[in-house]
Amino acid sequence: MVRRYVVAPRGRWGGYRDITSALRAAAAGRGPARVDIEPGQYAERLVVRGEVELAALGAPGSVVLNPAQGTVLDAAGSVTVRGLQLIGREGDAVDLHAGALVLDEVTVRGHGGVCLHARRDTSATLTNSHFFYGRTVFAGGTGTVERCRFTDAADNALAVIEGGRVTVRAGRFEGSRIHGVRVSDARAELTGCELTGTGRAAVSADTRAELSVTDCVISAVHAEGVLFVGQSRGLVRGCRVSDAEHGVAVTTGSDPVVRDSVFAGCRDTGINVAEEGLGTYQNCEVRDAGTIAVFATGGGAPTVDGCRVVGGNVGIAVVDKARGRFSRIEVTDVTNTALRVYEGARAVFERVRGERCAAGLETLGDAGTTAELTDGRFRDCAMGAVAAGGQSRLMLKDVSAEHGKVGLSVVEEAQLRLYDCEVTAATMGILAAGGSRLFARNVTAGGCDVGLCGTDSAYLDVADSRFADCADSGMTVLGTSTGRLADCRVTGSRGTAVQHNGRVELIALDTPLRVVEQAPEPAASPSPSVVHHHGPVFHAAVHNAQFAWDNTHVSQQQSTQDGAAT
Repeated sequence: MVRRYVVAPRGRWGGYRDITSALRAAAAGRGPARVDIEPGQYAERLVVRGEVELAALGAPGSVVLNPAQGTVLDAAGSVTVRGLQLIGREGDAVDLHAGALVLDEVTVRGHGGVCLHARRDTSATLTNSHFFYGRTVFAGGTGTVERCRFTDAADNALAVIEGGRVTVRAGRFEGSRIHGVRVSDARAELTGCELTGTGRAAVSADTRAELSVTDCVISAVHAEGVLFVGQSRGLVRGCRVSDAEHGVAVTTGSDPVVRDSVFAGCRDTGINVAEEGLGTYQNCEVRDAGTIAVFATGGGAPTVDGCRVVGGNVGIAVVDKARGRFSRIEVTDVTNTALRVYEGARAVFERVRGERCAAGLETLGDAGTTAELTDGRFRDCAMGAVAAGGQSRLMLKDVSAEHGKVGLSVVEEAQLRLYDCEVTAATMGILAAGGSRLFARNVTAGGCDVGLCGTDSAYLDVADSRFADCADSGMTVLGTSTGRLADCRVTGSRGTAVQHNGRVELIALDTPLRVVEQAPEPAASPSPSVVHHHGPVFHAAVHNAQFAWDNTHVSQQQSTQDGAAT
């Protein structure tokens, strides 16, 4: 049987003038108790033990506990609070030492820094409540938070630490100076929450935390929407992040699964994997990222499947010894490069579609910079579909490029290997320049001005390939480029089949068009040299010079324009 006690400051018959008196009576009566409190201001600090319910008789918030200092509610046992407003001036507004606590339709103002402190092995259930200014901490405790609001926390609005376990549903977090939710060496699940205006990451997992964020909306945050660091794990599913510095960021060995989420208008990156971060990213969309939609750097190694990039600057960038696997990728309307592999990074791409980008795929860096692309389609890339530079190594299989200035190119000392690739309606179909190396099998170039061009000192090994309807030339080899063109076919009604410098080997060429061989430019003859034995050597004309050698003393005179000696 629950004993009922009434608190009536105005002297209601049978009531207690203050809450503390009612609690003393409840403790003396033993057993479960309910304390009903009439509206008003109470400057009391409550110590509640046992099985006790405190409830406001008026509307939620009509009963205000506002002591001058100290903890407002010190609870241990099985304590329920309904409809009260608790104002803490210092320390913890609510301190749960042991047992279980329920706060329902409660307002807590933690001016001293902490709204609620749920200690180890305690349990707190928070429903339809509002927490201002202070943080709510589960330090080794467990809890359920439903339909609660957290406003203007001076720290983290909700912190789950030291092995705590908390479930949050339909919460709203706004204006936290640090994180909306921080999970550290603990576990938390957020479902259907809204987070906005945080000073740092809206949701943060660190120190081997486990975090699940489902169907949440995150907006207008100063740093990351969701952050995983310190070998944390977890799931981000069905979320939307907008106007964040980074949509989701993963570092230092963390390995989450991110799926079915949208990252829109992020000021820097949509998905950011750095410092040996990992993670699997499935069926996500990044729109209008300020710098890079999907960014892997500093040894990060993401696996990305089914990602769509729309607008922004760069689609996917893998740099600085990062690595990654990317499949079922769509990149459209970026103002720079769709795919970028730089600075010792390694990437494998499969089933890529790129349209209306300035460039399709670029590799640049030392010989440790490598990329593979299988089943790629690039259309209307203004600058070029594929370009390999530096000493990088790039392999393409079943890749097509349509329109643009250059289809597939390799420059400097890079290497490009092509298998079953096609270029259509580009100004230059395939280009090898500088000291690069091109290896191609079963490639096709059609409707280009020049199908294949080797220039400078490039090396070409092209076989079993076809060049059709090229306006100027099917294949052109210039400069000191060398190599072999074997079993190739050139068709069309205009231009030449091959223009070459006599340094390439033509094997089994099939063409109705003419072949033009230009005599290689003779090596420049050395300038005449005048040799004075035991003296200087000159390789060009020298005027007005005086020489002296094998002398122990040299005198030199020079006359000015007026004949005076100097």
